[in-house]
Amino acid sequence: MAIEDDVLVVGGGVAGMTAALAAADEGASVRLVTKKQSTLRHASGLVDVLGYAPDGKLLADPFDALTDLPADHPYALVGAEAIRAGLERFDAVAGELYRGGHTEKNALLPTHGGTVKPTARYPASAAAGLASDDRDALLVGFETLTDFDAPLAAEHLEAAGVPFDARGATVSFPGEPRADAKVTRYAHALDEDADGERGRLAARVARVHDGEPRVGFPAVLGQEHPADVRAALEADLDADVFEVPMGPPSLPGIRLEYAFRAALDDAGVHTVRRPVVDYETDGEGRLSAAVVERNGQHIPHYADSFVLATGGLVGKGLDSDREAVREPVFDCHVPQPEDRYDWFRDEAFGEQPYARFGVDVGDDLRPRDEDGRIEFENLRAAGSVIGGYDFATECSGTGVSLATGDAAGAAAGADTQ
Repeated sequence: MAIEDDVLVVGGGVAGMTAALAAADEGASVRLVTKKQSTLRHASGLVDVLGYAPDGKLLADPFDALTDLPADHPYALVGAEAIRAGLERFDAVAGELYRGGHTEKNALLPTHGGTVKPTARYPASAAAGLASDDRDALLVGFETLTDFDAPLAAEHLEAAGVPFDARGATVSFPGEPRADAKVTRYAHALDEDADGERGRLAARVARVHDGEPRVGFPAVLGQEHPADVRAALEADLDADVFEVPMGPPSLPGIRLEYAFRAALDDAGVHTVRRPVVDYETDGEGRLSAAVVERNGQHIPHYADSFVLATGGLVGKGLDSDREAVREPVFDCHVPQPEDRYDWFRDEAFGEQPYARFGVDVGDDLRPRDEDGRIEFENLRAAGSVIGGYDFATECSGTGVSLATGDAAGAAAGADTQ
């Protein structure tokens, strides 16, 4: 029996999962195909909409700067209401896991490197650590978790001009895990609390705690029961406890991935973990199927409408070699300078042209070919596979994924009804 759905989404990151949910909301039957685990577990778990203006200025309100963006920026294409719709969908998925939905202004969160990052949504577990809070803070690191140097992070925060005194201390984690232990091992130990790890950790922190009203830990305070872990530490330390977002693998990102998975299940979206290796068309400008590899066989997955959300160069949604940058799933056009030496600039910390590489789309999010014609009438793109912006420099990655994912998924779903 042929595999056939109304909408097929290719890509399992934030953009793809958001598109799948939006299409399902339109009443479409939806299948999501992804070849790997979500990239969320490699992200900080912060949800950035727009942290910096094109001139590099820190933004208090990302919506104030939308009119200053270039015409081909994804936000300029979909508009402010699409950003708000994407955030509204995110809030419905994340629920009590996240804060920040009460305002359109950015919050400032300390990072594990001691910098301050503007973000639109942040884990509830990090809420007590806001850099705009003037209460003093103690940062606590673990001897065996070298990715978080608490004394150094505290020094950097003070150098950044935060309105509070920050101090760092390093303690041993109960059970003395190995130096190369995964962050999930710390989280599971605190979740299970089999040998009283929560109380033993609080006792060790109490020796270096000097009455600061809030205490920050690396983001390993439980995978299944983070609220319970924080509550236990807060009771023993008589202080607010918060997590400092870390690099990959990210516990806040993993928790968010689980929330998206649950939402997809509730919406009836079928998820397939296989690579797309080819596609079929009807010969009249429309896609008819994405061909999925399964145990050496090529299986067509038919649909009326498709969403491409496979990521950019970092997420391997774009392939590159010495000759060109390509979109490998549907072979969509990727604008780029002919001379590869124009892909880069010499300044190590300057803006790099390659960061803006991606498929060219119109305001309907349909990819265009090199002559500006629509590639396939029933294909839309979402997330960082779209070109025209540098998500790392402007802090906009998750926001673009939410806005374009929601818009592309809703349009794809509506087309099939």
